[in-house]
Amino acid sequence: MFQRIGSASLAALLPALALASGAPAPAFAQAACGGPAGRARIWINVDRVRDSNGLIAVTVYPDNPRKFLAKRGALYVVRVPAKQGRTRVCVNLPSTGVYGFGIYHDMDGDRGFDRTGLGLPAEAYGFSNNPAVIFGLPSFSSVRLNVPRTNMWTTIRLKYPQGPKQNRA
Repeated sequence: MFQRIGSASLAALLPALALASGAPAPAFAQAACGGPAGRARIWINVDRVRDSNGLIAVTVYPDNPRKFLAKRGALYVVRVPAKQGRTRVCVNLPSTGVYGFGIYHDMDGDRGFDRTGLGLPAEAYGFSNNPAVIFGLPSFSSVRLNVPRTNMWTTIRLKYPQGPKQNRA
């Protein structure tokens, strides 16, 4: 699971590009949403998906900095099949409010975030709100995303680790 990244030493260099928009959900709004049924939903366009292998995992964090990227800190994880280019994900939320979103491309489909022997990311990742991260994990304040109404959408661009493509599927 994404929340297994518990310390900065395990995931240095985690910059991610993300854009948020308050525009209404696009025409794909009829798709099923993942996560427990709730009073709100958010649509996430995951861009820069290199291939259709594996899963895209969206981890939903409550508005609590202590729970962000902590073991068992997430509300839940929604997984959908990866689609090269852009993968669209609908996520149910308990209600409108503030959340943090972490995303990774689980290229081998093992439902875990793979790291190198040095603890660096071996799979692509991204976060809500375009956090400015130089070294280490982003702060929760940098990924907090206000969801003031249901059916808003955001775009998160994946960042793949440097080096050879990690595709073990």
